[in-house]
Amino acid sequence: MTEDSTNTDIPTPRMLAWARNSTIYRLDRQMMTERQLFDAISRKARQKFADISDMQLRAVADFAVRFAYDNKGLDDAAYAEISTRSGVRSGRSKRLIARKLSQKGVENSLVDEALQQADDLVAAVVFARKRGFGPFRRGELDEKRKAKELAAFARNGFGYEIGKKVFEMSPPEAEDALSTGLPG
Repeated sequence: MTEDSTNTDIPTPRMLAWARNSTIYRLDRQMMTERQLFDAISRKARQKFADISDMQLRAVADFAVRFAYDNKGLDDAAYAEISTRSGVRSGRSKRLIARKLSQKGVENSLVDEALQQADDLVAAVVFARKRGFGPFRRGELDEKRKAKELAAFARNGFGYEIGKKVFEMSPPEAEDALSTGLPG
């Protein structure tokens, strides 16, 4: 007798076993948000089980998320905190970090909480160092270059005041901001 998944809205034991194993595999490789895991399991289950119904698909993805929570594999608050620290160290603004976390399905309250530890000034100094702007500039400053640098700060989510402040820092001030402000 073969498994016929078209007659029922309940996932088969094979589907649930696959969801458990797939969840373990995915969370072993990278940290994910609840929505990322749900979407990934849904997408792959649709490919793996050609005759899966929409109700079964939802049940399989819900099972995977519940399994991950039960085994402490999902924690959107920790994900937001880690992503925020990483974003600041990479020179991303709070605005850019918040947008990325929201796109990944992290609740706004968790995003707000994680961003309280972020410092846009430090992130802007990191951004300037990466791009060779402001105190890290090697060439001569002319009006065209000044406009280009300030516009780059704005495009990357930094307000005009922060961009201007970093732009006017001396190299020792910038290094001091980096040494005291980068999150661990």
